[in-house]
Amino acid sequence: MFSQADFLQFTQWSGIATVVFAVLALLAFILKWGIRFRLVGTTGFMLVLTAGLFALSLAPLTRTVVPGAIRYSLVYDNGATKAVIATPVEITRSELEATLQQAASDLFSYGRLASRGEDKLIIRARTVIHPEEGLSVPLYLGEVKRSLANREDSQIEIEIYQENFERLTQLSA
Repeated sequence: MFSQADFLQFTQWSGIATVVFAVLALLAFILKWGIRFRLVGTTGFMLVLTAGLFALSLAPLTRTVVPGAIRYSLVYDNGATKAVIATPVEITRSELEATLQQAASDLFSYGRLASRGEDKLIIRARTVIHPEEGLSVPLYLGEVKRSLANREDSQIEIEIYQENFERLTQLSA
């Protein structure tokens, strides 16, 4: 992932290229070249590209990484207060807690809307077990609740469904 300093350097090079294309476009108009309007379009595109790179150099692009979290798949997200992630069957309790924290960080967005008075984002973690041949059953292992409005939420609540987690360990043994 590129840093802010990288984007600032890209902005400088793009700015130099924009000036070069602007000079070429001006020269093309003076000398009545056939590609003068294409050079104007190219100069405009380079201006937009330079402005975008400059904006990226101002805003930090960071992603929180929770140690111990494993890969998960987003199964359901209503865009408001509910989401479900899928985890592998071979997950441990500590990995589940870390993965729920990671999902709470990844799925936070200021664009989520509260519905029916709920002001928390609830993310449930589930896996799929196969108790017998030809039968698949989703098993919910835990959930995390976090604020919809505050990115730096210190009141994150993680709940592990102990009875389901024990059932999972019995089936895998």
